[in-house]
Amino acid sequence: MTKVRFFDFDAFHQPILQDIEDAAIQVIRSNHYVGGETLDKFEDEFAEYVESSYAVGVSSGLSAIHLALLASNIGPGDEVIVPSNTFIATWLAVSHCGATPVPVEPDSLNHLVDPAQIANKLTSNTKAIIPVHLYGQTADLDPIIELAKAHNLVVIEDAAQAHGAYYKGRKIGGISHMTAWSFYPGKNLGALGDAGAVTTNSLELRDRLVSLRNYGSTKRYVNDSIGYNCRLDPIQAAILSVKLKHLDTWNTQRQNNADYYSRHITNKSCQLPTTPIWSTPVWHQYVIRCNHRNELQFWLAKHEIETLIHYPIPPHKQLAYRHQSFSGLETAEQLSNQVLSLPIYPGMTTKQLESVVNAINAFSPS
Repeated sequence: MTKVRFFDFDAFHQPILQDIEDAAIQVIRSNHYVGGETLDKFEDEFAEYVESSYAVGVSSGLSAIHLALLASNIGPGDEVIVPSNTFIATWLAVSHCGATPVPVEPDSLNHLVDPAQIANKLTSNTKAIIPVHLYGQTADLDPIIELAKAHNLVVIEDAAQAHGAYYKGRKIGGISHMTAWSFYPGKNLGALGDAGAVTTNSLELRDRLVSLRNYGSTKRYVNDSIGYNCRLDPIQAAILSVKLKHLDTWNTQRQNNADYYSRHITNKSCQLPTTPIWSTPVWHQYVIRCNHRNELQFWLAKHEIETLIHYPIPPHKQLAYRHQSFSGLETAEQLSNQVLSLPIYPGMTTKQLESVVNAINAFSPS
């Protein structure tokens, strides 16, 4: 029996470990630990990679969405369209602005926000839409952007799980007003700690973001707005610069792993992920659905295969949002009871993939 961890840093860190260590040591020896050339270099590299004009490094994915909303003047009394099926950070960023998250249900096949359902949720208070590129799949942006233009709304993409993904041949990162990124360690492009960024083609928005992440200041001890301390540390930027060079290779490995699963998992009790025709995914997660999800997860654990649930409790069911009333979110609730994420990290061996497939195909719900 081959033990398969859900995620194994050693599998893809080991070949570049010396480069990572050298980059970190260079920052340590520079005596420059906030801002500076190392951060500028990564921001330029990442903006170029995602085909955007500017990138602004920040402290986390949550900070990225939060600052993007603030840069768009979102505040108390405003409403922001969010998916009902997403990690809670998408919602929290809206709440941090004093605005109200308004959830829209996903397409039941691809689990992404359904653009056709957004229009019915718009009110005179709606100011922005946050489509989430969940699991490394891309949301259908064109109808969302068209709707936003018609109603003068801001579109901020949550691409925390979509580094390198494409939408209709266009790279995610420079399509809408702003795109928020997370470099949490387990992401396709991950730092060695929390980190994030916002990309945009607008110089005006870029300048606002730079100020907001640094106490509302662009000149030392001069503060033009109520800002935050949400900067990306140079040591993380240096590590991300090293890892960015390998991102396409890692994404290809994820795509190959996903293809292997899709070709070899034959258990009829499991529904495999569906890729929309507009999306070239990077498979941050490979998420299957099963009516007997908990039983399947227990079965796989018995076979020493680790899995996770993304996500076991939808945001509207969290205690954090007990003060807000929700209805009609049955699809998100159903997904939370059925989805299961399989290991798909770069560096997985064929033997490990076979172990996952064989265990799933041998599963028989009681």
